[in-house]
Amino acid sequence: MRRVKTYSAQSGYVYRYYYQGRRSYRTGGVAGTEFVFSVSADRRAWRDAGIMIADAAVAAWQNAHQREISSTEMYALAKMALFRAFDERSDPARIEGDVPVSEADIEAIAATLGFD
Repeated sequence: MRRVKTYSAQSGYVYRYYYQGRRSYRTGGVAGTEFVFSVSADRRAWRDAGIMIADAAVAAWQNAHQREISSTEMYALAKMALFRAFDERSDPARIEGDVPVSEADIEAIAATLGFD
């Protein structure tokens, strides 16, 4: 049974979402980890959203902070990136597909979450 959660976005929509899993990806010479969530703004139509965290962006953060990001922290980064997408995209149809997470995104999210 999936654990469906809700998020009230700054865009005014209340999203329902659940975590499907993670997998490695390689596209256009970029490798990383994709966290896949299923999301809905109306409880009828569900779409997949892939949060794409590039290995190079993670490595840059780890080098700058002299420590590794744990698997739990990686999930937290992905979930916060999903919430940012909910907040920043005015239309639920724009949530479908990939949400890339840059090095700057990791830095901002990690600071918000209090990673040292």
